[in-house]
Amino acid sequence: MTSALENLRRDFGGDIIEPGGAEYGTAAHALLAQGSPAYVLRPESVDDVRAGVRFAAEAGLALAVRGGGHAFAGFGTNDGGVVLDLVRLAAVEIADGESTDGGSAVAGGRRRVVRIGGGATWGRVADALAPHGLAISSGDTRSVGVGGLTLGGGIGWKVRKHGLALDNLVAAEVVTASGDVLRASADENPDLFWALRGGGGNVGVVTAFEFAAHPTTDVFFGRITFPASDLAAVLRGWTDHLRTAPEELTSVVNFANPFAGGPNAPVEVVVAFDGDDAESAAKAIDPIRRLGTVVSDDVAPRPYAETLEEGAAPPPGIAFFCRAAFVEGASVPDAVRLMTEAGSATGSPFFSVRSVGGAVSRVPDDATAYAHRRAELMFVTTIGGPEPAVAAARPALDALWTELAPHTSGAYGNFLSSAEDEDVAAVYPEETRKRLAAVKQQYDPANLFAGNHNVRPE
Repeated sequence: MTSALENLRRDFGGDIIEPGGAEYGTAAHALLAQGSPAYVLRPESVDDVRAGVRFAAEAGLALAVRGGGHAFAGFGTNDGGVVLDLVRLAAVEIADGESTDGGSAVAGGRRRVVRIGGGATWGRVADALAPHGLAISSGDTRSVGVGGLTLGGGIGWKVRKHGLALDNLVAAEVVTASGDVLRASADENPDLFWALRGGGGNVGVVTAFEFAAHPTTDVFFGRITFPASDLAAVLRGWTDHLRTAPEELTSVVNFANPFAGGPNAPVEVVVAFDGDDAESAAKAIDPIRRLGTVVSDDVAPRPYAETLEEGAAPPPGIAFFCRAAFVEGASVPDAVRLMTEAGSATGSPFFSVRSVGGAVSRVPDDATAYAHRRAELMFVTTIGGPEPAVAAARPALDALWTELAPHTSGAYGNFLSSAEDEDVAAVYPEETRKRLAAVKQQYDPANLFAGNHNVRPE
């Protein structure tokens, strides 16, 4: 340990933050998790990342890699280990070159390549690309890290038209467990590239991403709300409409918000139409407006960057527990019925139901480690409050999920608060898990990168 620490102090050019230091109180914690690591390292360069990875391995300390720090499962910190905080590796550079294949199987055409540091957030990226009329399919929150979101999937307001964030990844610069720096793409280390796209942080630290960005205009974005009594009609009609709606339309239905009345809260339908043609947008969105009695409607054209919301840390003492799963076509009616019943009952969790399909479903199932291409919906349940209240609500939530289980499949790791073996099995179906384990064995045989939905080496 002494030798490893001496090497770190010699080789590391960034900040080494230890307990008792002036910045430790904030550096130790991720957005949704409290931690007490022995060291928080803030690298200034790729060589610093290499030094940090080698130090954790030589010292035998648990390693957490932090991009934006938003992981519900608390992957951005730990107790007694090393946190590698990539916050200073956040540059956004529009390359001179173009991607002739669209960067993925999602879309063809010529699109600009954008190189993004592993510690950047999506708000920073959107702001940098907006003056150039460019965008990348990402999530929906400004402060979410590019790394965590992309490595786990990337479902946001352009997903049905342009696919997941990871579907637009062209290449990545990766520091492996041995401290080597590799480039991963379809042509270079393709097995590593496959694993990065959906495998979470299992196979290395991504210090830079290269994405194919697409030209963008203003988008029609906003919220249409209905009374809680319209929930059944709205949710059923919404799912029917999204099956045939143009792929430019991505939408989310939120209901049973405990901070707005629980089962009596308004039903909120958020819509994002990827285009600035008012007639086309109205044609896609108006069928949703006719699903019930509209209470409010603020849909309007706005820059894409403004659709990303700020992410806020919860107040002290408030905890959240999230679960997420997918619903395929044949199961949609039963799943919608059960969610409607649950959302109308006292003590319901908060529900958020997202449309997927479209461009996501056009990628072959085995093309990436993200394995849920056939899903029509992805939904999330959230309970929140003081930790004792969350613990008290868990049995009812577990019972609801048991009832939903026959109608759901898999899990979306970016919206899971737990990382038990059953969660990992849901995120990675068996064939995907086996292939990921083989890649893991090649690049991380000692399982240094275990602070994630961990797939153990083969």
